[in-house]
Amino acid sequence: MIFLNKKTIILIIIAVIIIILVNNKQDNIMIPKESIRIRIISNSNEEIDVKEKVKVKKNVEKELYSLLKSANSIDEAKSLINSNLDKLNIIIDNTTTLKHDISFGYNYFPKKIYKGIVYDEGLYDSLVITLGSGNGDNWWCVLFPPLCLLEDNDNTKDVEYKFFVKEIIDKYLTNK
Repeated sequence: MIFLNKKTIILIIIAVIIIILVNNKQDNIMIPKESIRIRIISNSNEEIDVKEKVKVKKNVEKELYSLLKSANSIDEAKSLINSNLDKLNIIIDNTTTLKHDISFGYNYFPKKIYKGIVYDEGLYDSLVITLGSGNGDNWWCVLFPPLCLLEDNDNTKDVEYKFFVKEIIDKYLTNK
């Protein structure tokens, strides 16, 4: 009969949990059905145009975070975005000299594979900002619920992330 010590049992449990998490990873990452996406398309993939896209992204995100941080529903978020399109245009005008176009409504998103997850192409509720000719790569994220705005906002520096299984293991090891 084989006897396993506590450390071996814990390692086996951790390995099993990691295997389960890795196998279920794709199921856990999902864009909510009722969401609003944002997409910013660069003029080109030249370094100067990519830098312009990043500057526009940062400035537009700041404004959108302020606008949407208190939105409780998708309809409220849509209303706030719609009533502030002129303000967003001014922010973009003050950020770049490139001509640009803003489209808010149902916009086309191409198929995207990001970190092993496939995001289907299609028409989605979205805010799309096209810089210049729009021949460059794009950046996109989920605007509402504010998945990208929360992770990029400076106020999230104080957020503490915890891993439940690690807490249990730490608790078990300290209570030997």
